[in-house]
Amino acid sequence: MKPVIAILSLLLFFSNASFAQEYGVYDPRKILTVSETNAGKKYGLDLQYLDQIISDLSLHARNYPPKFDSESDQQRSIKDTQTLSGMLDPLVNNPQASPALLRRTSLLHSIGHNLDIPGATQKADRDFRNLLKQHPDDAAANFAYGAFLGGSNQGGKALPYLEKSAKAGYSNAYYSLGMAYLMQNNTELALKNFAIYKRHTPNDQSVVEIMEAIKNGSIHVNSK
Repeated sequence: MKPVIAILSLLLFFSNASFAQEYGVYDPRKILTVSETNAGKKYGLDLQYLDQIISDLSLHARNYPPKFDSESDQQRSIKDTQTLSGMLDPLVNNPQASPALLRRTSLLHSIGHNLDIPGATQKADRDFRNLLKQHPDDAAANFAYGAFLGGSNQGGKALPYLEKSAKAGYSNAYYSLGMAYLMQNNTELALKNFAIYKRHTPNDQSVVEIMEAIKNGSIHVNSK
């Protein structure tokens, strides 16, 4: 019998992410900075520290399911994500939010989605849409939103964003397009996009394995 691989298991099985490593210890409150000026106290954000936390979170929970070295690490990451979300949400929940901050919060909330944090999916969608409303042709933003939609079982909605990103020269979008089409059991277009990705990234063995599995019929996506 041919193996039946569910969508999320398929993504995990062929993921080229490294094995989990220890998640760092952070104090999310430290992203807030206070400095004294002639006019009084000035409040700001330590974006470098924020980026450090988000980067570490991404190593473990950029894709689903998340990969952590221990349960305590995962619980700490959930708490950090929730704390950061609570601190940053008032700054981005408006149409004129800073694109630089939206790039960070959209990723943070997509990580929250993978960590099963209630409300994170809606916040990620909101921030991606706001960012793309301000910068509709941004290849990286289109790719990130398309990848988020694909990873949240919205492959059909992901396609136009991934295609736009790919046409703009973002080669990683072809991999995500291949996955999106594969989830729809459209193996012809899946293979086409995986082949393009392989030309751009010849050293990625994972795509070779996927293409071989499609060709020999050993992959069947359970869309239920």
